[in-house]
Amino acid sequence: MKADDLSLSAAALQSWLRVQREAPPLAARATALRGALLGCPQVRQVWYLAWQPSSCTYAQEDDGPSLPPGQGDPLQASDQALIEALEARPCLSFEVLRQLPCWLAGRLRRAALHHGQALALELQPGQPGLLLLQVDEAAGLEWLPWLRELLEQMIRLASGLARTAPLLSDDPLPAVLLDAEARPLDSNVALQSLLGQRSLAQLGELLPVNHLPLIRACLQQNRAIESVETQDGERVLVWSFIPDQADRRVLARCREATREIRESREAARAQRLYRLITENTTDLISRHTPDGVFLDASPASWTLLGYWPEELRGVSVTSLLHPQESGLQIRQAAEALEQDGYHTMSFRIRHREGHYLWFETASRAIRETYTGAVVEVVSVSRDITARIQAEENKRRLAEVVEANTDLVLFVEPGGRLTHLNPSARRALGIASEQVLPELGCLLLSEDLARLEREGWTRADECGVWSSEARLLPLSGGSLPVSLVLLAHRGAGEERYYSLVARDMTERELREAQQRRHQDELAHTARLVTLGELASGIAHEINQPLAAVVNYASASQRYLQQAASDTAALDKVSQGLARITEHANHASEVIKRLRAFLRKGQRRMQALNLAEVAREAVRLCQWEAGATQVAVLDLLPDDLPPVYADRVLLEQVLLNLLRNAIDANREVHAGSASQIRLEVREHVGSLAIRVIDQGPGVSEEHLGKLFTPFYTSKAEGLGLGLSMSRSIIEGFGGALEASPAAGGGLCLECRLPLGRGEEAEGEAGQT
Repeated sequence: MKADDLSLSAAALQSWLRVQREAPPLAARATALRGALLGCPQVRQVWYLAWQPSSCTYAQEDDGPSLPPGQGDPLQASDQALIEALEARPCLSFEVLRQLPCWLAGRLRRAALHHGQALALELQPGQPGLLLLQVDEAAGLEWLPWLRELLEQMIRLASGLARTAPLLSDDPLPAVLLDAEARPLDSNVALQSLLGQRSLAQLGELLPVNHLPLIRACLQQNRAIESVETQDGERVLVWSFIPDQADRRVLARCREATREIRESREAARAQRLYRLITENTTDLISRHTPDGVFLDASPASWTLLGYWPEELRGVSVTSLLHPQESGLQIRQAAEALEQDGYHTMSFRIRHREGHYLWFETASRAIRETYTGAVVEVVSVSRDITARIQAEENKRRLAEVVEANTDLVLFVEPGGRLTHLNPSARRALGIASEQVLPELGCLLLSEDLARLEREGWTRADECGVWSSEARLLPLSGGSLPVSLVLLAHRGAGEERYYSLVARDMTERELREAQQRRHQDELAHTARLVTLGELASGIAHEINQPLAAVVNYASASQRYLQQAASDTAALDKVSQGLARITEHANHASEVIKRLRAFLRKGQRRMQALNLAEVAREAVRLCQWEAGATQVAVLDLLPDDLPPVYADRVLLEQVLLNLLRNAIDANREVHAGSASQIRLEVREHVGSLAIRVIDQGPGVSEEHLGKLFTPFYTSKAEGLGLGLSMSRSIIEGFGGALEASPAAGGGLCLECRLPLGRGEEAEGEAGQT
């Protein structure tokens, strides 16, 4: 053996010697010896066996690995040959032992033990024993007899020494005597067991890091220092230091408190967690007597009810309930807690400020251990007012949807109908028990295409999309509706849609009636206008008629002279040509008047705006000439066609021109003035302007120009501009007024451009 190995074994044996001196049971001595010898690097395994006279065999006493049983019948087992061999020779090699006719030899053979020795050794006086040492193959066996002699001497030495004080030796807790410098003086068996494979010199690994200052303080202050925790791997040790002033030494005792400390820490952690949860949860946690009196409450009582916990102690829950809460409900809750131990209920409770909140409370009964009687109730309450209100709003909304006279259809993204309100079922002819069709079956193909093209996308982006459409009831026919598509998002972020359709049948009838009424008014207005232009019209017709009469009389005279003057025939021919010209002129005037006075359905068509405007100018040309007002035509001939009714558009332009003539007459009575006709093109529309040189209109009265019955003329009715705006808006255009540059008023009439082939066809006809 090396010198370092010998010193290590000596320290280990010294520790075993302390145990031997305490005279513990044989098993404790064997275990301590085994631990000391395993500290030697050459020793691989150690067993100590004691002689059993009753069975004449050796039995293992230490806590090491068990040897396997021997060969043969256990009832015939005997180690008598071995004990006799040891009396003659106390050290036997494993090779020799394996050859003996004994039970232990078979156990060694079955354990495959080859290199080692069996040493006869009595750990307890009068109790023969055997020490088995298995050593490394490379180590010799010559030192083992020397080890046996050393162990026998140490056993005799230990038996001759006095035992330690009973306080140390009999203490079931690990204990060690330390001097003032923290050097170990003595220890008990329990400490040796605590050290395990470590020697007493390694005791510092188990002591607190600051054990030396603790020992000195203990001696200086002559007081015990208790509950000092240390960590030894996974173990937690709690040390106590007790001073002995007479001998200037300290008794250090410890106990393993791993489980206790961990449970204490877990309990403290859980207590902090529960306290944190209780004090910070938004729910109200409360304790009550079985009859509902508050015993305690969490701080959430202030947030929820406006009461601090100490204010609620001793207050009955029933005193805070809404008067309409049923006493039966309270009794049912008490019965459920008594029978089942658990109950959940919803009720209204009064806030400190006087208003009521909806609470949902889950209560659990705490029972007396032996009798099972309910002694306390623990409740967790939460404010569900917002949820109740939301549910009530949903219920009311559902009632509104079901009672709504509009058609409401709920649709999934794929177009599958999931619900129809009663109005929708009635209008579409779908019975309540009937399977709902696909949405595509209820729409015209062009409406469905428009919905697929832009409806879903627009609703997803903006939340709403609207359009005019026609629904197709299953019973036949079609239903004009104003359609609104709404996009919704469910609680799980899934998309769904609702279609709200308003029946526009009455509106269509009303609009048709309104159009007829408006046409009647327009026709009446044209008659009034014609009456006002009667003198000009008479002049327009009288002039060609007078010319016809004159040319007819002259032609008659020239015919009488035809026999004597051949040139007279040429003059007759010229006269007849003039008669034809003036007759056609009179016919055109009458034709224009008949067209202007025509009454019938509107005929929307593509028109040349310049031609219609010039026709209106001709109708009021005599009135303009009589007041020395010149109409300056700045309209180009290549204007794009507009979409309108020709007669109504001509009536609007005539009305604007006559208003402009009246305005010029106010300012330029007896002198010449002019009215300008201009045009400008907008996106998708064409605007014609009538600009006069009249007094203009103030800002205050500008907004009233198109108000029915508002007029600045003494004889006017105030319906011309109002009716004109209605007509233009019916065409999809607009009529607006603004101050003109340099004075006067500018009336701008914007009209939509013509539509496709129809516009081109109508433009070619005009």
